[in-house]
Amino acid sequence: MAIHRSHAIRVACAGALVLASAFPALAHHPMGGQVPQTFGQGLLSGFGHPIIGVDHFAFVVALGITAALAGRLWGLTLSFVVGTVAGCLVHLAGVTLPVAELVIAATVLLLGAIIATNRELPTLMLSVLFAGAGLFHGWAYGESIFGAEQTSLIAYLAGFTLVQLVVAVLAGLVTRWVIASDAARRMKVRLAGAVVAGIGLALFVGHVEGMLFLGVK
Repeated sequence: MAIHRSHAIRVACAGALVLASAFPALAHHPMGGQVPQTFGQGLLSGFGHPIIGVDHFAFVVALGITAALAGRLWGLTLSFVVGTVAGCLVHLAGVTLPVAELVIAATVLLLGAIIATNRELPTLMLSVLFAGAGLFHGWAYGESIFGAEQTSLIAYLAGFTLVQLVVAVLAGLVTRWVIASDAARRMKVRLAGAVVAGIGLALFVGHVEGMLFLGVK
C-alpha cells in the first residue's frame, strides 16, 4: 500500500511539473501590465492577481489546506493575509526584497511538501511561515499597483485581501469535509500537497534557470 501511495505522489508531482510549465512565470497582471486608474479597475486587479498568478493561487490553496489540518483555519489564514498587505506596502514604499520570485516559488514548494509528507508543525511556526511568505507574495502584488492613485490602491488592497480569504477558507472547508467524511481520504489531501509541491518545484527551477542564464539567447 505504501508503495502505491509513493507512486501516486510521484505521479502527482510529475503532472504538476507539466502543468506549471504551461503557465508563464510572470503572468501576474490582470490589467495587462497597466496600472489601475479607477476604483473598479483597482478592485478587479486585486481580485485577479492572486488567481491568475499560479504561484500565488497554489500557495493560497495550500495555505487553506494546512490551516485546516492544523485546526487554525482563520487564524493562520489571517497571518498570511496581513503579511501580504504589509509586503505590498513595503513595495510601494520603494523597498526591494531580494530574489522575491525565487522565494515565492520556494514557499509554494515548501508548503506543498509539508502537506504531502503529512508533517505536523507547531501553530506558532506555521504563523511565522505564513506571515513571512505573505510578505514576499504581497511584495509581488505591489508591482501591479506601483504608482497608482490612492483610490485604486485602496481598492486593489481590498480586492486581493478578500479573494485570498475566500480561496483559502474554501480550500480549508473542503479539506475539513474530505477528512470528516472518510479518514482514508486524507491521502487525497496529501496528493493535493504533492501537486502544489510539483508546481513550486517547476517555478523554482524556472527562476533559477532564468538567473543562471540571464542574457543568454
